[in-house]
Amino acid sequence: MLKNICLAALLAVAWTACSISYKFNGASIDYTKVQSISIKDFPNMAALVYAPLADKFTDQLRDKYVRQTRLQLLRENGTLDLEGEITGYDFTSQAVRDGMYASMTRLTITVRVRYTNTASSDEDFEQTFSAYREFSNESQIQQVQDQLSEEIIEEIVDQIYNATVANW
Repeated sequence: MLKNICLAALLAVAWTACSISYKFNGASIDYTKVQSISIKDFPNMAALVYAPLADKFTDQLRDKYVRQTRLQLLRENGTLDLEGEITGYDFTSQAVRDGMYASMTRLTITVRVRYTNTASSDEDFEQTFSAYREFSNESQIQQVQDQLSEEIIEEIVDQIYNATVANW
């Protein structure tokens, strides 16, 4: 009887000690080779300038890598390096109706990225990423610009993250 109790206690301790924790973040990083990332400021070089865009984009990009990887964020000389610029912030008319008036407008943000992986230079690239959202012309641009920009930035940051460290 005592032997069965000891065995049950031992199994209970072993069971709780051997729990497995798994967090899916999409990253496939070899942390033995890659320990850091440097993300330079992304200036807004677009013809139309939305003042907070550059800071919001750069901050969200840095935050994504800090939250979803174990990489140390550096100002420069990281094992991985991201730099680039915002090249487009454009409004285009959509859904033209009678009288040649558009009922919808599309906001598109475009970002050019240069990615360097000093641990594996065959992964280096220069690529343009973009995303858009449409809104009704019943709304003023100033009313929707902040929300739409946040959504677009999030999508572009996800695209960049997937292209650099997700390696699906």
